[in-house]
Amino acid sequence: MSILDFLLGRPLSSREEQGQRIAVLAGIAIFGLDALSSAAYGPEAALTVMRPLGALGNQYLVPISLSIIALLTIVFFSYRQTIAAYPGGGGSYTVARENLGSSAGLLAGSALMIDYILNVAVGISAGVGALVSAAPSLQPHTLALCLGILAAITLINLRGLREAGLIFMAPTYLFVGSLLLAIGIGIFKTLAAGGEPTPVVAPPAFPPQIAAVGWWLLLKAFASGCAAMTGVEAVSNGVTAFREPVAKSAQRTLGIIIAILIALLGGIAWLGQAYHIGATDPGGPGYQSMLSQLLGAIAGRGAFYYVAISSVVVVLVLSSNTSFADFPRLCRVIAETGYLPTSFGARGRRLVYSEGIVVLAAISGVLLIVFGGVTDRLIPLFAIGAFLAFTLSQAGMVMHWKRTGGRHARHSIVVNAVGATATGITVVVVLSAKFMEGAWITVIMVPLLLAAMVAVRRHYESVAQEIAAPLEFSPGKPNPPLVVLPVQRWSLIAAQALRFALNISPDVRAVHIECEESDRLVKEWQDHVARPARESGLQEPVLVVIESPYRFVVTPILTFILNLERQNPGRIVAVVIPELVESRWYHYLLHNQRAALLKALLMMKGTGRIAIVDVPWYLERKQRGGD
Repeated sequence: MSILDFLLGRPLSSREEQGQRIAVLAGIAIFGLDALSSAAYGPEAALTVMRPLGALGNQYLVPISLSIIALLTIVFFSYRQTIAAYPGGGGSYTVARENLGSSAGLLAGSALMIDYILNVAVGISAGVGALVSAAPSLQPHTLALCLGILAAITLINLRGLREAGLIFMAPTYLFVGSLLLAIGIGIFKTLAAGGEPTPVVAPPAFPPQIAAVGWWLLLKAFASGCAAMTGVEAVSNGVTAFREPVAKSAQRTLGIIIAILIALLGGIAWLGQAYHIGATDPGGPGYQSMLSQLLGAIAGRGAFYYVAISSVVVVLVLSSNTSFADFPRLCRVIAETGYLPTSFGARGRRLVYSEGIVVLAAISGVLLIVFGGVTDRLIPLFAIGAFLAFTLSQAGMVMHWKRTGGRHARHSIVVNAVGATATGITVVVVLSAKFMEGAWITVIMVPLLLAAMVAVRRHYESVAQEIAAPLEFSPGKPNPPLVVLPVQRWSLIAAQALRFALNISPDVRAVHIECEESDRLVKEWQDHVARPARESGLQEPVLVVIESPYRFVVTPILTFILNLERQNPGRIVAVVIPELVESRWYHYLLHNQRAALLKALLMMKGTGRIAIVDVPWYLERKQRGGD
């Protein structure tokens, strides 16, 4: 078994694609982890903003959470409409592009791409934050843990969508079951105690109040808490990943995810207020996540606590799988319309879009390094992209129903219009509240990404225009090219390359840079090349020895080739480059890379009349008698 087979699994054929499709239970684990896991950091993000209010901030957690749940419900009904209208996997990019135009589609696509990237960074950092909360001795290793987990998740996702889903199902349902059980126990204890339960492990004391309640502070808390809504769009983006009937399966999956998320958000908020849970300083000494405090207060720090907090850590970490499932698919759709490199549309050995996975991991890793792996520093950047995509998608659906009509079109227009309005207002609120705390970065990133995608499209259009074939092909009169063959010394490699050069043209010019071996090469050339050619009545290959006072090798050869091209305007110059091919990558470190450098310079400085031909020599295979 090769290393690649061990790490990534055996290659899958295109015919096996149907077998990689997922059912509802796996869909919850793959596309719901982002949304479900946000219950672990969304309420805490809101509480963190209200820390200056001290104990008073705890009283506003339930109203803020209820407003988020109301907005979540609106978005849910809107996305049910999107799934029904675009069973081929619409997503915000497709919906906005088809109904609002290319510019709106690109804006939605840019926002979604940023949202997916930030989801990876936020999910992993939140998971490590929960781990550090349970084991404070690990706090100095926060960033190293984040990067190690990112590498592991990337590897899992490169193994394929279905396999990733099977891996993530157990921790997902353990997480949901543990939290729902804890919430159930907490509600029972709270009701039994008349609304004032006694915590098993008392949470840390509230910090002193240093600010007054104000609308601006509450809006900032709402903006941070809206991070709990990210990931809702994931199912609509990945509809084609489900088994038949795809639309019904996707809608059922979305409904279950939203129902669980509402139960978690509502339960955590109500019990957090009942048990007087506050936010501790993220990244500071003695940090404890809100869930860690709540689980300790409800059940103590026994076996159940460690099972539950372990499931929280694992699910927070694995929540980035939603991005790994959707980001490559989004990149593929955008690439198909010419706004991203076409390589994003190529499937890897496990039928996943490997390039998108690798790019996502690389950018997320940079973000984790820049922000030190601390969730609270990443939250301000998080919600804007998601809500901007929400808004454009729902506005696009309004136009879709107006254009297509139908029996339920009026009702659908109302649903999507309410969704677009609510999420549009939220974008303004989040942007205003979080602009100075880092949201300005997203404001800059979206236009830059949009401009880059437009530039890619223009490049492809320019290339297509330049290489467009004429209606009729005219072969013209055959004219053998001028062949240039760089030669360092006479050897089997040079002899093979020369033999090939003579097969494509009798006009061959071997180029050698003067050195200590030049006299020997000139003599060997006369004995082994020039004399046999004359005796056979063939045109004699010319050996050109070029002086190089400063011992440059590549530059004089490049100059010779370019001059030859200019002096022969009606002919093609074919550069035949003999090149060693090693069987082991590290053996390349023992050789100079002049051949690669010469090819690169010819590509940069040459024109359409310079052709480059590699003649490889396989070292160890030749020695074993193979080829």
